[in-house]
Amino acid sequence: MQIEVLQTKILETPADGLIVGVSTALLDEQGLLPRLNDALRGVIGEEIKGRRLTGKLGDVRIVHTLGLLPVRAVILVGIGERGELNAHKLKETWAKALNKARHEGLAELLVCFGSFRADGVDARKLGETFALSAHLSQYRFQDYKTKREEADERTITRLALGIPPELKEDVLYGLETGTHIADGVNLARTLVSTPANKLTPEVFSARVVEVAKRYDLSYEVLEKRDMEELGMGALLAVAQGSANPPKLVTVRYKGRPTWESEPVVAFVGKGITFDTGGISLKPSLNMEEMIMDMGGAAAVAGAMEAIARIRPEINILFVMPMVENMPDGAAYRPGDVLTSMSGKTIEVISTDAEGRLILADAITYVRRLGATHLVDLATLTGAVLIALGTQTTGAMTNNDDWWQAVRKAAEEAGERIWLLPTFDVYREQYKSAVADMKNTGGRNAGTITAGMFLSEFAEQTPWVHLDIAGTAWDSKGSDLTPKGATGVMVQTLVELARQEAKKKSTV
Repeated sequence: MQIEVLQTKILETPADGLIVGVSTALLDEQGLLPRLNDALRGVIGEEIKGRRLTGKLGDVRIVHTLGLLPVRAVILVGIGERGELNAHKLKETWAKALNKARHEGLAELLVCFGSFRADGVDARKLGETFALSAHLSQYRFQDYKTKREEADERTITRLALGIPPELKEDVLYGLETGTHIADGVNLARTLVSTPANKLTPEVFSARVVEVAKRYDLSYEVLEKRDMEELGMGALLAVAQGSANPPKLVTVRYKGRPTWESEPVVAFVGKGITFDTGGISLKPSLNMEEMIMDMGGAAAVAGAMEAIARIRPEINILFVMPMVENMPDGAAYRPGDVLTSMSGKTIEVISTDAEGRLILADAITYVRRLGATHLVDLATLTGAVLIALGTQTTGAMTNNDDWWQAVRKAAEEAGERIWLLPTFDVYREQYKSAVADMKNTGGRNAGTITAGMFLSEFAEQTPWVHLDIAGTAWDSKGSDLTPKGATGVMVQTLVELARQEAKKKSTV
């Protein structure tokens, strides 16, 4: 999809459609709408009188021009009260308009950018928000379709934005930034949507390495023998039932002049490329959705793609352990005792609580590499869906300052997260009689005990855990997110990197 800045007068430019923001002030407001009404011989006024056009947030009305303008149709988009408009509402509103236009077969669109002005949203943010909305709403995963439905064939090929000359430079900067972030989100979506037979740990690691090479980032891929030498007994146990060997990919992004004396933020993502549950076999119903169990690692890869383009001045480690959890004669069993890389021992209660095992070793590993701050992301527990549903990511932390930084980034990115408690009493649930701990604390407070299990390996390093089991996959879809993989938390990680870089630059 091509996004460009318009150099000609918007009402004189041929296109399939023209998108205009309409507030609840309607024709009483200064701007393009009264001029459009005159050009269309009062049609918009009639729409208002008939209450078919209200200006309410998210309402979309298409008016055909019947040759009175060089565009086939005008897409009137309700933006509500201008004083209540913000970047997140704009992102969703633009997505509604773009999807409506696409379904109507309008491929080349003009956008009256000035009609979407909002208090507190500067030109850069406006451009970034528009690019995010356009690229995220129009994403489709169709890699394995040989015949596509007619509706799927309809695409928006060109978006031209009518922008005042004095805002052009800032809007172009925002458009570029938003495109970089959207490409990262869509990379994560594609990885999560790819079938497990097409995305083994080996293939997944190769895809990540391709991204690292593209941006000249240093990387390392640990093979099984390397993990054995490092004593990653928890990760290797999960892998031993699969014919596909495990991988652990580490990519270094050096945004500061030095590495050793600077803070190093680590993003660690769970990468179970398929999860059968192992010996503790999952029910067959909906098991096909377990291709998404590497959503945490996919989010880390997507954030890496975006950050490598935006270039914030911060040092980051991107760490992705990649494993397939399968039942086999060689598979690990309930009752086994594992020795993790940290030296802590773990009694296996369920082989379907495998994500926390691979993350335990990955967190220990990244701390030894010098990480000063950690964020781990994982489709970790079904319990988080019971607690928070599919719209909010569960979070846990051992450091309030670091949590506030992540919370602020998520808020700015428009991704919902909610902090869960870490009271010491919960540790009793995963105490083991034969080892240092069990890999599950049972059904009660399942999300909390899983997160606290990981905290045993983060130890004193500032750490935030994000359980995306409910948010990594959308079975219904929305205007911004087609049905399937969401790419959740990529935007939050990118925003966190940008905000931490700003803090550093002001010290």
